[in-house]
Amino acid sequence: MPGDDPRVTPRSLHHPSYERDACGVGFVAQIDGTRSRDVIDDGLEVLRRLSHRGACGADPDTGDGAGILIQLPDRFLRAEAARLGFELSAHRRFAVGQVFLPTGRAERAACEQIVEDVIAEEGQRVLGWRDVPIDSSHVGTVARGVMPVFRQIFVRMRRVPPSAWERTLFVIRKLAENRVRERGVDPAGYFHIASLSTETIVYKGLLLPRQLPQFFLDLRAPELASAIAVVHSRFSTNTFPTWDLAQPFRCIAHNGEINTLRGNGNWMLARRSQLKSAKFHGGLERLFPIIVPGKSDSAQFDNLLELLTLGGRTMPHAMMMMIPEAWEGTRATDADGEDRKSFYRYASSLVEPWDGPAAIVFCDGQLVGATLDRNGLRPARWTITTEGRVILASETGVIDVPPERVKAKGRLQPGMMFVVDTAEGRLVDDAELKRDVAGRFPYRKWLDKNVFELDELEAVPPPAPFAGDALSRLQRAHGYTDEDLALLLEPMASTGKEPIGSMGTDTPLAILSDRAPNLSAYFHQLFAQVTNPPIDPIREALVMSLETTMGPDGNTFDETPEQCHQLRLRGPVIDNVDLAKIRAVHEGVFEPITLPIVWPLEAGAEGLAAALDKLCRAAAAAIDDGHNLLILSDRDVDARHVAMPSLLALSAVQQSLVRDGIRMQAGLVVEAADVREVHD
Repeated sequence: MPGDDPRVTPRSLHHPSYERDACGVGFVAQIDGTRSRDVIDDGLEVLRRLSHRGACGADPDTGDGAGILIQLPDRFLRAEAARLGFELSAHRRFAVGQVFLPTGRAERAACEQIVEDVIAEEGQRVLGWRDVPIDSSHVGTVARGVMPVFRQIFVRMRRVPPSAWERTLFVIRKLAENRVRERGVDPAGYFHIASLSTETIVYKGLLLPRQLPQFFLDLRAPELASAIAVVHSRFSTNTFPTWDLAQPFRCIAHNGEINTLRGNGNWMLARRSQLKSAKFHGGLERLFPIIVPGKSDSAQFDNLLELLTLGGRTMPHAMMMMIPEAWEGTRATDADGEDRKSFYRYASSLVEPWDGPAAIVFCDGQLVGATLDRNGLRPARWTITTEGRVILASETGVIDVPPERVKAKGRLQPGMMFVVDTAEGRLVDDAELKRDVAGRFPYRKWLDKNVFELDELEAVPPPAPFAGDALSRLQRAHGYTDEDLALLLEPMASTGKEPIGSMGTDTPLAILSDRAPNLSAYFHQLFAQVTNPPIDPIREALVMSLETTMGPDGNTFDETPEQCHQLRLRGPVIDNVDLAKIRAVHEGVFEPITLPIVWPLEAGAEGLAAALDKLCRAAAAAIDDGHNLLILSDRDVDARHVAMPSLLALSAVQQSLVRDGIRMQAGLVVEAADVREVHD
């Protein structure tokens, strides 16, 4: 409940904010890279105009969050360093961290010591700390009661080339965060490094947009200058608002929601053992968790984008991997279109797409851009002035630009990227940007050689179908009822459609039933209870696909032909003919093995746990022996053997392989009789 977390903002259910839309996001950039105070002022004005996109609670002066990301203001920071008695090195060989710290003196000192220790261990040098000047009269009562202490740490970069500065700082931040968490020196959870970079700095908090420049006095300084300003006004939808969850984050500001969040996080955990990169000295293992659990969908998206970028990809490249456009249902009209489709298909074997209605602004300090999800379900409009100023926001009219000063304007299309490169002083066209990424390697040749279709596999006769008494016995053994046969299976077999039922069904919840329901029935309502219509893969074929791939997945950081060595299926459900092909696939392409998911009847109910443990050991041993397709089958059910619930068997194997760090080295197939309906 909200009252259980001391940092949570109480809300009134009758407050008008509950009728408002979600976050407001935008950026202002000077195309030629000229840094000025005007860009920051325009950014703050955009933020102020997006106030209605934010929200407040029962305390009208406590907002859900607001913030701004700007380029590191060199002249301002040098003056502050001189005032504090230390000198910043030439050629930008320094970084500044914006750190949220506990209010207790002992806890704060412990966190600061950990940060300094990690910096020293990584071969860098602490120049000093600076107290961030604030005016606490410009913050709500609730926000003030849970407000952290704000300090900046100045770091001298040593013994690493400029290309590795940001990567070194990422390692420092992750190690410091992990150590603070492991040692329990910040039990209230105040510690947060909002930014630690040689390129950018973030000012954010549990504030209303109008409060941001009034609260952080730095944002009023005349010497503050930047060519980029990314802003965000937050309406908390999937997490309670806290100081650290305000946006922008270190790479992005996000308007929308990631509906695939749980799966994305779980799959990255499953990939853990295959995340290898020589760019991160000391290995990635010490930096886990990469995606920090318990954070918002935006924060977790930011975690992975940061990792992909520091691992060697450009930010637009990483964004194309994480939020691909609707590529599969589109027809390529030229070689560039084919290359782009090949890139997206190849990238899908390295990382799972993050899907949901989203408009995301991203920035690496020199390049700033925005992209929409494949459906284009969040707005983003841009204006370019005759002075070379770009203004993009989640709605139009955030800056009053006289018509004679408007050079061009428009809106983002679904899946499109809008990018400003202030280092090169130009706008990067969406087609050019994606052509450069998709043309880096011969992805189409790699796919042709390494991805196999079911039609390419040798046809073999499937097992004979069950009939008569044998069929009846197996139906009883697997718990089929007359209702299952008449109301579920017969309509699907005769029409090829999902059977239609009444919303007024009086079937008891599985947990309350005394009829031994199928295990899948216990999970019927583990999804969002919203009024959206169901996904329709036929009518929405342009933006979605049921196609899936099976087999070992590669290292997310590598781009080699072997990374996409997989078997492509038309959908997640296959028939006995296709399964027979997979079982008999020729050696050298894939190595399938069938693992029975049955256990002896004489072992009784108590034998299930031992059987699951034996199954998990067998799965790990199969992978160690080189098998990369594991078929979990209950076909061995007979008078002496009982079938495990296939969902339980699959879950046990999945979680066991994830814990062992080898899950992505094999694909999983389930051959089971207890899968009756679509939900199962």
